Amino acid sequence: MDLSTLKPASGSVQCKGKRLGRGEGSGKGGQSTKGHKGQKAISGYSKKVGFEGGQMPLQRRLPKFGFKNINSVKYKAVNLSAIEAFAEATGETDINIEKMVEYGLVPKNTLVKVLGNGTLTKKVNITANAFSKSAIAAIEALEGTAVIA
Repeated sequence: MDLSTLKPASGSVQCKGKRLGRGEGSGKGGQSTKGHKGQKAISGYSKKVGFEGGQMPLQRRLPKFGFKNINSVKYKAVNLSAIEAFAEATGETDINIEKMVEYGLVPKNTLVKVLGNGTLTKKVNITANAFSKSAIAAIEALEGTAVIA
């Protein structure tokens, strides 16, 4: 055993990487591996997102597309078959949006449109934001009312 064979335990010393710019004797002095001049050699360089070396970036080469209509109105559709099931389950004849929310037919704070898919067997009075023509015809055929709220 002599002092030249001593070394730290494996895993206790972590490599700190290249020591750049610490003089010519280190072999990594001068330009510190960055070459001569150029964008990447300059102090404070950071590449912008999407930068392609001066070529027009992809997100600027592609055209804009799409349109969002600010005047569009989105309704939650409820069919007559669902209203029939609701009326049978609860025994209600006067159905409005609050009762539909309670029963779970529609989420809160949505506009409701009643559609004519399905059949009604008893008279019901429905209050909603909109109705299809077939839904109004089916409701009024059984002497019910379709009221727009």
